[in-house]
Amino acid sequence: MHPILIRLGPLTIHTYGFLIALGFLVGLGLAMHQAKKEGIPTDRITDLGFYILLAAIVGSRLLFIFINAGHYIKNPLDVFKIWEGGLVFYGGVILAVPIAIWYVKRAGLGIWSTADIFAPSIAIGHAFGRIGCYAAGCCYGKTAEALPWGVIFTDPECLAPLNTALHPVQLYEAGGEFINFIFLVAIRRHKTFNGQIFIAYLLIYSVIRFIVEFFRGDTGRGFLVSQISVSQGISILMFVAAAAGFMVLRRRRARQ
Repeated sequence: MHPILIRLGPLTIHTYGFLIALGFLVGLGLAMHQAKKEGIPTDRITDLGFYILLAAIVGSRLLFIFINAGHYIKNPLDVFKIWEGGLVFYGGVILAVPIAIWYVKRAGLGIWSTADIFAPSIAIGHAFGRIGCYAAGCCYGKTAEALPWGVIFTDPECLAPLNTALHPVQLYEAGGEFINFIFLVAIRRHKTFNGQIFIAYLLIYSVIRFIVEFFRGDTGRGFLVSQISVSQGISILMFVAAAAGFMVLRRRRARQ
Protein backbone atom coordinates (compact mmCIF):
# COMPACT_ATOMS: atom_id res chain seq x y z
CA MET A 1 0.00 0.00 0.00
CA HIS A 2 1.65 3.19 1.17
CA PRO A 3 4.04 2.56 4.10
CA ILE A 4 5.91 5.87 3.77
CA LEU A 5 3.78 8.99 4.06
CA ILE A 6 6.54 11.59 3.65
CA ARG A 7 10.24 11.24 2.90
CA LEU A 8 12.31 14.41 2.81
CA GLY A 9 16.03 13.65 2.91
CA PRO A 10 16.76 12.07 6.31
CA LEU A 11 13.19 12.74 7.49
CA THR A 12 10.83 9.80 7.08
CA ILE A 13 7.28 9.81 8.38
CA HIS A 14 5.68 6.36 8.30
CA THR A 15 1.97 6.20 7.53
CA TYR A 16 1.51 3.66 10.32
CA GLY A 17 2.89 6.00 12.97
CA PHE A 18 1.02 9.00 11.58
CA LEU A 19 -2.34 7.22 11.72
CA ILE A 20 -1.71 5.93 15.23
CA ALA A 21 -0.99 9.51 16.30
CA LEU A 22 -4.08 10.76 14.47
CA GLY A 23 -6.25 8.09 16.07
CA PHE A 24 -4.92 9.01 19.49
CA LEU A 25 -5.65 12.70 18.99
CA VAL A 26 -9.16 12.04 17.68
CA GLY A 27 -9.91 9.66 20.56
CA LEU A 28 -8.48 12.04 23.14
CA GLY A 29 -10.50 14.93 21.73
CA LEU A 30 -13.71 12.91 21.96
CA ALA A 31 -12.92 11.83 25.52
CA MET A 32 -12.23 15.43 26.56
CA HIS A 33 -15.51 16.54 24.99
CA GLN A 34 -17.48 13.89 26.90
CA ALA A 35 -15.62 14.62 30.14
CA LYS A 36 -16.50 18.29 29.86
CA LYS A 37 -20.18 17.37 29.44
CA GLU A 38 -19.96 15.29 32.62
CA GLY A 39 -18.20 18.01 34.60
CA ILE A 40 -14.82 16.24 34.78
CA PRO A 41 -11.65 18.40 34.46
CA THR A 42 -10.30 17.90 30.95
CA ASP A 43 -6.67 18.26 32.07
CA ARG A 44 -7.01 15.01 34.02
CA ILE A 45 -8.40 13.27 30.93
CA THR A 46 -5.48 14.60 28.86
CA ASP A 47 -2.93 13.33 31.39
CA LEU A 48 -4.67 9.96 31.59
CA GLY A 49 -4.73 9.74 27.80
CA PHE A 50 -0.96 10.11 27.57
CA TYR A 51 -0.39 7.57 30.33
CA ILE A 52 -2.63 5.12 28.45
CA LEU A 53 -0.85 5.80 25.14
CA LEU A 54 2.59 5.16 26.58
CA ALA A 55 1.48 2.03 28.43
CA ALA A 56 -0.36 0.72 25.36
CA ILE A 57 2.67 1.10 23.09
CA VAL A 58 5.03 -0.51 25.59
CA GLY A 59 2.61 -3.31 26.48
CA SER A 60 1.69 -4.15 22.89
CA ARG A 61 5.36 -4.26 21.93
CA LEU A 62 6.34 -6.40 24.92
CA LEU A 63 3.67 -9.00 24.17
CA PHE A 64 4.81 -9.25 20.55
CA ILE A 65 8.43 -9.62 21.67
CA PHE A 66 7.40 -12.31 24.17
CA ILE A 67 5.51 -14.26 21.50
CA ASN A 68 8.49 -14.01 19.13
CA ALA A 69 11.22 -14.27 21.76
CA GLY A 70 13.42 -16.50 19.60
CA HIS A 71 13.82 -13.84 16.93
CA TYR A 72 14.56 -11.02 19.37
CA ILE A 73 17.11 -13.04 21.33
CA LYS A 74 19.04 -13.42 18.09
CA ASN A 75 18.34 -9.85 16.93
CA PRO A 76 18.09 -7.69 20.08
CA LEU A 77 18.24 -4.36 18.21
CA ASP A 78 15.03 -5.28 16.38
CA VAL A 79 13.20 -4.69 19.66
CA PHE A 80 13.21 -0.96 18.89
CA LYS A 81 12.05 -1.19 15.26
CA ILE A 82 8.40 -0.41 15.95
CA TRP A 83 8.00 1.14 12.48
CA GLU A 84 8.29 -2.40 11.10
CA GLY A 85 5.11 -3.40 12.91
CA GLY A 86 4.97 -5.82 15.80
CA LEU A 87 2.39 -4.43 18.21
CA VAL A 88 -0.19 -6.76 19.75
CA PHE A 89 -3.22 -4.72 20.80
CA TYR A 90 -4.09 -6.99 23.69
CA GLY A 91 -0.62 -6.45 25.17
CA GLY A 92 -1.40 -2.75 25.26
CA VAL A 93 -4.68 -3.42 27.05
CA ILE A 94 -3.02 -5.66 29.63
CA LEU A 95 -0.53 -2.96 30.63
CA ALA A 96 -2.72 0.11 30.06
CA VAL A 97 -5.54 -1.07 32.36
CA PRO A 98 -3.51 -1.17 35.62
CA ILE A 99 -1.73 2.08 34.71
CA ALA A 100 -5.08 3.75 34.05
CA ILE A 101 -6.55 2.45 37.32
CA TRP A 102 -3.53 3.80 39.21
CA TYR A 103 -3.89 7.25 37.68
CA VAL A 104 -7.68 7.38 38.04
CA LYS A 105 -7.45 6.59 41.76
CA ARG A 106 -4.67 9.12 42.19
CA ALA A 107 -6.71 11.81 40.41
CA GLY A 108 -9.82 11.05 42.45
CA LEU A 109 -11.91 9.99 39.46
CA GLY A 110 -14.43 7.18 39.26
CA ILE A 111 -12.90 4.08 37.64
CA TRP A 112 -15.98 2.85 35.79
CA SER A 113 -17.32 6.27 34.81
CA THR A 114 -13.90 7.22 33.42
CA ALA A 115 -13.69 3.91 31.55
CA ASP A 116 -17.05 4.69 29.96
CA ILE A 117 -15.74 8.05 28.77
CA PHE A 118 -12.75 6.43 27.09
CA ALA A 119 -14.45 3.35 25.59
CA PRO A 120 -15.62 4.94 22.30
CA SER A 121 -12.25 6.70 22.01
CA ILE A 122 -10.41 3.39 22.25
CA ALA A 123 -12.57 1.97 19.46
CA ILE A 124 -12.09 4.92 17.09
CA GLY A 125 -8.38 5.18 17.87
CA HIS A 126 -7.90 1.48 17.20
CA ALA A 127 -9.75 1.79 13.89
CA PHE A 128 -7.27 4.44 12.75
CA GLY A 129 -4.42 2.24 13.91
CA ARG A 130 -5.63 -0.69 11.82
CA ILE A 131 -5.80 1.53 8.75
CA GLY A 132 -2.18 2.29 9.54
CA CYS A 133 -1.49 -1.45 9.60
CA TYR A 134 -3.09 -1.69 6.16
CA ALA A 135 -0.82 1.06 4.83
CA ALA A 136 2.27 -0.64 6.28
CA GLY A 137 1.23 -4.15 5.26
CA CYS A 138 1.64 -5.55 8.76
CA CYS A 139 -0.92 -7.85 10.40
CA TYR A 140 -1.75 -9.06 6.88
CA GLY A 141 -4.33 -11.62 5.86
CA LYS A 142 -4.38 -15.06 4.32
CA THR A 143 -4.30 -15.52 0.56
CA ALA A 144 -7.56 -14.61 -1.16
CA GLU A 145 -6.98 -15.24 -4.86
CA ALA A 146 -10.63 -16.07 -5.51
CA LEU A 147 -12.04 -12.99 -3.81
CA PRO A 148 -12.70 -9.79 -5.81
CA TRP A 149 -11.72 -7.64 -2.83
CA GLY A 150 -8.38 -9.34 -2.23
CA VAL A 151 -5.64 -6.71 -1.84
CA ILE A 152 -2.26 -6.98 -3.57
CA PHE A 153 0.74 -5.31 -1.94
CA THR A 154 3.40 -4.16 -4.40
CA ASP A 155 5.50 -1.63 -2.50
CA PRO A 156 8.79 -3.35 -1.52
CA GLU A 157 8.76 -1.51 1.82
CA CYS A 158 5.45 -3.14 2.81
CA LEU A 159 5.62 -5.87 5.43
CA ALA A 160 3.08 -8.12 3.70
CA PRO A 161 3.91 -10.74 1.03
CA LEU A 162 4.08 -8.96 -2.32
CA ASN A 163 2.14 -9.57 -5.52
CA THR A 164 -0.32 -11.96 -3.88
CA ALA A 165 -4.01 -11.30 -3.25
CA LEU A 166 -4.64 -11.24 0.49
CA HIS A 167 -7.61 -10.74 2.78
CA PRO A 168 -7.60 -7.05 3.83
CA VAL A 169 -7.98 -8.11 7.46
CA GLN A 170 -6.74 -4.75 8.67
CA LEU A 171 -9.77 -3.14 7.05
CA TYR A 172 -12.07 -5.86 8.40
CA GLU A 173 -11.00 -4.98 11.91
CA ALA A 174 -11.00 -1.23 11.26
CA GLY A 175 -14.56 -1.49 9.94
CA GLY A 176 -15.60 -3.52 12.96
CA GLU A 177 -14.11 -0.93 15.30
CA PHE A 178 -15.81 1.96 13.48
CA ILE A 179 -19.13 0.13 13.92
CA ASN A 180 -18.23 -0.54 17.55
CA PHE A 181 -17.56 3.18 18.05
CA ILE A 182 -20.91 4.19 16.54
CA PHE A 183 -22.75 1.64 18.69
CA LEU A 184 -21.05 2.77 21.90
CA VAL A 185 -21.87 6.42 21.24
CA ALA A 186 -25.47 5.49 20.42
CA ILE A 187 -26.05 3.54 23.64
CA ARG A 188 -24.45 6.19 25.82
CA ARG A 189 -27.75 8.03 26.22
CA HIS A 190 -29.37 4.80 27.45
CA LYS A 191 -26.66 4.02 30.01
CA THR A 192 -28.07 2.72 33.31
CA PHE A 193 -24.89 2.02 35.32
CA ASN A 194 -21.23 3.02 35.31
CA GLY A 195 -19.05 0.59 33.42
CA GLN A 196 -21.77 -0.36 30.94
CA ILE A 197 -20.18 1.35 27.94
CA PHE A 198 -16.68 0.05 28.62
CA ILE A 199 -17.87 -3.51 29.16
CA ALA A 200 -19.93 -3.29 25.96
CA TYR A 201 -16.72 -2.29 24.18
CA LEU A 202 -14.87 -5.31 25.58
CA LEU A 203 -17.65 -7.71 24.61
CA ILE A 204 -17.93 -6.40 21.07
CA TYR A 205 -14.22 -6.12 20.42
CA SER A 206 -13.45 -9.59 21.73
CA VAL A 207 -15.94 -11.02 19.21
CA ILE A 208 -14.56 -8.88 16.37
CA ARG A 209 -10.99 -9.91 17.10
CA PHE A 210 -11.83 -13.60 17.51
CA ILE A 211 -13.48 -13.66 14.07
CA VAL A 212 -10.88 -11.55 12.28
CA GLU A 213 -8.06 -13.78 13.52
CA PHE A 214 -9.33 -16.61 11.29
CA PHE A 215 -8.44 -14.49 8.25
CA ARG A 216 -5.00 -13.41 9.45
CA GLY A 217 -1.99 -14.77 7.59
CA ASP A 218 0.93 -13.54 9.68
CA THR A 219 2.26 -16.37 11.84
CA GLY A 220 4.29 -14.04 14.07
CA ARG A 221 1.25 -13.34 16.24
CA GLY A 222 1.66 -16.73 17.92
CA PHE A 223 -0.65 -19.70 18.47
CA LEU A 224 -1.89 -21.54 21.54
CA VAL A 225 -3.11 -24.78 19.95
CA SER A 226 -3.70 -25.75 16.35
CA GLN A 227 -5.30 -22.75 14.60
CA ILE A 228 -6.25 -20.87 17.77
CA SER A 229 -4.03 -17.81 18.08
CA VAL A 230 -2.85 -16.13 21.25
CA SER A 231 -5.18 -13.21 20.52
CA GLN A 232 -8.14 -15.57 20.14
CA GLY A 233 -7.34 -17.11 23.51
CA ILE A 234 -7.25 -13.64 25.07
CA SER A 235 -10.51 -12.79 23.26
CA ILE A 236 -12.25 -15.74 24.91
CA LEU A 237 -10.98 -14.77 28.36
CA MET A 238 -11.92 -11.13 27.79
CA PHE A 239 -15.45 -12.01 26.68
CA VAL A 240 -16.04 -14.24 29.71
CA ALA A 241 -14.60 -11.67 32.12
CA ALA A 242 -16.59 -8.83 30.54
CA ALA A 243 -19.82 -10.82 30.61
CA ALA A 244 -19.28 -11.63 34.29
CA GLY A 245 -18.45 -7.98 35.00
CA PHE A 246 -21.60 -6.84 33.23
CA MET A 247 -23.80 -9.08 35.39
CA VAL A 248 -22.06 -8.02 38.61
CA LEU A 249 -22.35 -4.30 37.88
CA ARG A 250 -25.97 -4.60 36.75
CA ARG A 251 -26.94 -6.49 39.91
CA ARG A 252 -25.11 -3.91 42.03
CA ARG A 253 -27.05 -1.16 40.31
CA ALA A 254 -30.35 -3.00 40.89
CA ARG A 255 -29.67 -3.15 44.65
CA GLN A 256 -29.11 0.60 44.90
